[in-house]
Amino acid sequence: MKPAKFDYWAPASVDEALALLTRYGGEAKILAGGQSLVPLLNFRLSRPAALIDINRIPALAYIRAENIAEPGPAHGRPPTTEGVLTVRIGAMTRQRTIEFSPAIAERVPLLTEATRWVGHLPIRSRGTIGGSLAHADPSAEYPTVLTALGGSVVARGPKGERTIAGSELFQTYLTTSLAADEILTEVRLPAPPAGAGYAFEELARRHGDFALVGIAAVIARQGERCTMARLATSGAGPVPLRLRAAEEILERDGFGDAAIEAAGRRASELVNPDSDIHASADYRRHLAGVLTQRAIKRALTQATGG
Repeated sequence: MKPAKFDYWAPASVDEALALLTRYGGEAKILAGGQSLVPLLNFRLSRPAALIDINRIPALAYIRAENIAEPGPAHGRPPTTEGVLTVRIGAMTRQRTIEFSPAIAERVPLLTEATRWVGHLPIRSRGTIGGSLAHADPSAEYPTVLTALGGSVVARGPKGERTIAGSELFQTYLTTSLAADEILTEVRLPAPPAGAGYAFEELARRHGDFALVGIAAVIARQGERCTMARLATSGAGPVPLRLRAAEEILERDGFGDAAIEAAGRRASELVNPDSDIHASADYRRHLAGVLTQRAIKRALTQATGG
């Protein structure tokens, strides 16, 4: 099929793009990488009055690391006057750029690993981090990473700029708290503590497919004591989910086999997946437990604290 008729615009600045969004009164769509939107257009599941192509706005593609003041604790650490080391990523940064970025690999390696699970080379070459987050598919890898790391996004609209925590961005399937006249411009990911281990585990029917279930894990340790655990899901409900009760088991009981098994069982109990043609809800719950244990164990092999 071919998409329904629409107007096409290629603004050269964010301000110009925002003016176009206002002009169409919520009936326009932002085109970033197009890896999710274009299929929806071709199947006429989306029929916007206009496409606003932001690929010609070079100011939206960058990777920077700097200290940013946080309003509260980040990764178990109290706020400091110096702020928290945060990686800032422009919304139009290609997934392929992220995959091979030394700055990403050094400071938020979980994002590097998760990117390798995203589709295939042509998809990663065109897809963007901002487009993935704004699309809000709960089976996608980037929403899970944002949730696990306690990250946030920056959105710009006619009334100015605001920061949205990852926990407040995703509302349900393919739905975010972004307003119709806002553009996601930046992603902010706080760097985990030095020596933290990480892992991203997922299971899909074929390489490149969306995950039936995925688990992101970040672990910091001091000897056998867990000083920080972050676990988040993909594909196990309408939004990515922090497995806080499973994290608490590790932070209380450490990294013995019994504690890891208990965290996996708790993960299975916390998720509320749907059944579909790809997998039943029960199978997805089982996968959540298995992959949680697998991710914890692999993250532990990389954690060097203590």
